[in-house]
Amino acid sequence: MTINNISFIEHLAAKHQQAIHVVPRSLSCAFLDGLLQLLFPPLSEQTLHTVSEVQTYMDRLQSDLEYLLVRLQERLPEPPSVVVKKFFEELPRVYNKLVADAAAIESGDPAAASIEEVIRTYPGFYAVAVYRIAHLLCQEHVPLLPRVLSEYAHAKTGVDIHPGAIIGSPFCIDHGTGIVIGETAIIGSNVKIYQGVTLGAVSVEKEMANIKRHPTIEDNVVIYAGATILGGSTVVGKQSIVGGNVWLTESVPPFSRVYHRPQIKVRMASEPEDVLNFSI
Repeated sequence: MTINNISFIEHLAAKHQQAIHVVPRSLSCAFLDGLLQLLFPPLSEQTLHTVSEVQTYMDRLQSDLEYLLVRLQERLPEPPSVVVKKFFEELPRVYNKLVADAAAIESGDPAAASIEEVIRTYPGFYAVAVYRIAHLLCQEHVPLLPRVLSEYAHAKTGVDIHPGAIIGSPFCIDHGTGIVIGETAIIGSNVKIYQGVTLGAVSVEKEMANIKRHPTIEDNVVIYAGATILGGSTVVGKQSIVGGNVWLTESVPPFSRVYHRPQIKVRMASEPEDVLNFSI
C-alpha cells in the first residue's frame, strides 16, 4: 500500500466518522413503506385484525421515526419525541387528503376499476402519498429525511415532487412518468396533471434558493402531457386547461385554454426507397 493510499484511507475514515448523524436510507424507506401499509391495507403485507394490533403497529412506527430523528436532533428545532408526536397527530389530516386523491384518480380514469386498484397499482397515487408524508415532515422542519423519502418515490415511479411544494386536495396524477414539481410550486385543489409535465424554474442560479421560482397552479386546472410551465411569478388561473407540449413562462387568466398547434405534414412516398433511405 502506497502512502497515497494510506492518506486516502485515512480521509475516508474521517468522513465516515463525520457521517454519524446521516439518516440510514434503508431504515427511512422501511419506515415509509410501513406507514403506507398501515394507512392503506391494499399495500399491506400483513393483516391487522384488532385495534390492539393496529395500535402496536403504530407504536412501532413512532419508535422507528424517533430513532431516525435522533440522528438529526442537532438540526431539529424541537426534541425528536415532540416532532414525532406532532407528526402522528397530523396523520389523520394527511390520510383524509390521500383518500380524496385516490377517489379523484378513480373517478377521472375510465381504466380504474376501483379505489383499491388505484391505491395498490397507480404510481401517481404512490408518488402523491409519499409527497404528503414528506411534506408533513418538512412542515416540522425536519432536514434531509423528506428528501430521502421523495427521492425513493422518484426512483420507483418516475415522478419527482419536491417535499417543499404546496399541493391542495384532491390532486390527480395520471400515468405520472416524467412529472417534475419544484420546491416552491403551489398547486390548488382538484388539479389534474398528466405525464411529462414540468412545473419548474426559469433560472437555476443558487442565489434564487430562498425565493419563489416555481409556478402557481390555481384550482380545477388540467395540464396535459409534456407541458412545461416555468417561473415563480407564473400563475395558471383557475378552471384553465393547458394543452400538451405547451411551453409557458407567463401567467394566464382563469378559464384560459392554452395549447400548442404543431404543423404536421403528411405526403405519400412514390417509391418505398424514399422511406428506406431517409436519414435522421
